[in-house]
Amino acid sequence: MPVPTREWQLAARPQGEPTPDDFRLVEGERPDPAEGQVVVRMLAMSVDPYMRGRMRDAPSYAPPWQIGETMKGGAVGRVVASRAPDVPEGALVLTDAGWRDVAVLGAREVAVLPELPDIPPSYHLGVLGMPGRTAYAGLFRIAAFREGDAVFVSGAAGGVGSLVGQFARLRGASAVIGSAGSPDKVRWLTSDLGFTAAFDYHDGPVADLLSSAAPDGIDVYFDNVGGEHLEAAIGAFRLNGRAALCGSISTYNAVTPPPGPRNMSMMVAKRLTLRGFLVYDHDDLRPEFEATVPGWLRSGQLVVRETVREGLEDAVPAFLDLLRGGNTGKMIVRLAD
Repeated sequence: MPVPTREWQLAARPQGEPTPDDFRLVEGERPDPAEGQVVVRMLAMSVDPYMRGRMRDAPSYAPPWQIGETMKGGAVGRVVASRAPDVPEGALVLTDAGWRDVAVLGAREVAVLPELPDIPPSYHLGVLGMPGRTAYAGLFRIAAFREGDAVFVSGAAGGVGSLVGQFARLRGASAVIGSAGSPDKVRWLTSDLGFTAAFDYHDGPVADLLSSAAPDGIDVYFDNVGGEHLEAAIGAFRLNGRAALCGSISTYNAVTPPPGPRNMSMMVAKRLTLRGFLVYDHDDLRPEFEATVPGWLRSGQLVVRETVREGLEDAVPAFLDLLRGGNTGKMIVRLAD
């Protein structure tokens, strides 16, 4: 018997900021699972800034979504029917088949997850998943964090940035400074997450705000924003500063190439290292991550917050709000209980 589904498809390629007209919610059917396949009912799906790049028909590290194609992204779900012996019915799984309520998938397209008491399944899309591993690899390997470093994080109230700052604090940073987009987010960073200082980047030139928050300079910069933030960090670096370049959300909707930092010559005088990275190149860190981060979480040393939207219909509004900074912590769309 065919499996009914609802799925979001890309309807058009946006010029500048995406709009709801660039997406289409369709109803359809998938065939019964064949041998080696499973039916997964999605519990929660992730919306992430990198997905904006998949809306462009241009080469990138993730293949572009095609017009008329069901979009993809991280999701956790429950197996409701199985013809794959290694993925039993009832298993909790991680898959790249988000943006839909039900999927028929091959056993190799899912990863069986452990059932963790008192930890929501959606955490596998955030602190225990790709964003958590991104924060860990970027801070500890790419930026080569050392105890006593002063760390600056842009997009610090997001799903990755909020973890970077806390990881640095837990490993002995001398200072953790964050930028965010509202007074409420700034208060959350300093009151709940233990950041030494934070500022709302709308309050003035980022270079001036950073200088006030870190008058002695910084050793490490974790970049989620690019643009003016990157220029400010270059100016604030001490000798031998290191930057992990994770994203540049300030430029994702640009229709013309944005200008680069105007102070790149400082990289030579200060002997700086700025390095881009993708988390998938650092899977060898997974055992270390899994031995460390769940313990911080269970002990209460690590604070996790999700911005949760309800229902598949709200997936596109959640994504558009994410691109405008409408999330605190990880943005999640809950699809089922």
